[in-house]
Amino acid sequence: MTDEGLCTFCSGTRPPLPDGATAPAPATGLGPGAGPGSGSGGWGVGTWPRSPVGLSRAVIALLGCVIASDLFVIGAGLHLRGLWEGLAADESLNIYIDPGLRAQELYDLAGNVQTAAFLATGVLFIIWFHRTRRNAEVFESGVQRMGPGWAVGGWFVPIANLWFPYRVASGIWEASVRLHPDGGWRTVPKAVLNLWWGGWIVSVLASRIAVSQWNRAREPEQISDAAALVAAADALDLVAAALAIVFVRAVTRMQVERAGSREAATVPERAVPGSTAP
Repeated sequence: MTDEGLCTFCSGTRPPLPDGATAPAPATGLGPGAGPGSGSGGWGVGTWPRSPVGLSRAVIALLGCVIASDLFVIGAGLHLRGLWEGLAADESLNIYIDPGLRAQELYDLAGNVQTAAFLATGVLFIIWFHRTRRNAEVFESGVQRMGPGWAVGGWFVPIANLWFPYRVASGIWEASVRLHPDGGWRTVPKAVLNLWWGGWIVSVLASRIAVSQWNRAREPEQISDAAALVAAADALDLVAAALAIVFVRAVTRMQVERAGSREAATVPERAVPGSTAP
C-alpha cells in the first residue's frame, strides 16, 4: 500500500524487494510456480504488470463522449429524415432553403463530432488494450493465443480484424482471472467479453450497410429510408460503446485483483522492528 492508501499496482509504483532480491520472472504455465521463462514474450513485456487504471478511466470517459455524440447524430439525423419524408409525401415542399440547409449543416456537424470522438477513443482504447495484453503476458503467458503486437496490429488487418482482436482479448481475460487462495486455477464466464465483441461486430456491419444505402439513395423516399437505417446503426454503435465500458471496467478490475494477489505472493512480509531471526 502507498501512503495515499492505494495498492502499488493502482498507484503505478512497484513493491519494494528484499535486500539482494530481484523481480521474479513471469510464469509460463497455467498457474503460480509454473516455472520461469520468457513465454511467448514479444516486445515490451516486462516482469511486473503496469497499471491500466489511469488509461481505463480515460477510455471510459471517451466512450461516454462517443455515446453523447451518437445521441447528437441520431437526433440530427432523424430531424433531417423528417424533412426528406415530408418532401417524399409532398413534392411541392422546398427543403433546399433555410430549414433544410440548417438541418443538413447540423447533421454534418454531428457527424464530424461523432468521427472525432470515435477516432480519439479508438487510439486510447488500443493503448489500453495493449497495456492489458502485456500484463496478461506477465500473469499467464501460457494461455496467450497471439503475441502482444497483435493487440495493436490485429485491428488493422482487413477481414482478420473481425476475429484477431477477440482472440487477443480472450487471452487477456483468461490470464487476468484471480487465482483461488490455494493457487488453483479459476475460470470466469466470458459473457461480458462476448457481449462486447458481438456488439462491436454488429455495430460495424450495420454501419457499413447503412452508409452504403445512404450513398446510393437519390430519391426523397430513398434518402428518408437510408437516414432511418443510419440512425439505427448509430443506436447500435451507442450500445456497443456502453458494452465496451463494461468490458474495460471488468478487465481492469480483474487485473488489479490479479496484480494484488501476485504482489502478496512475491513480496514477503517485512520483519517486525526489533525482532530477531529464529
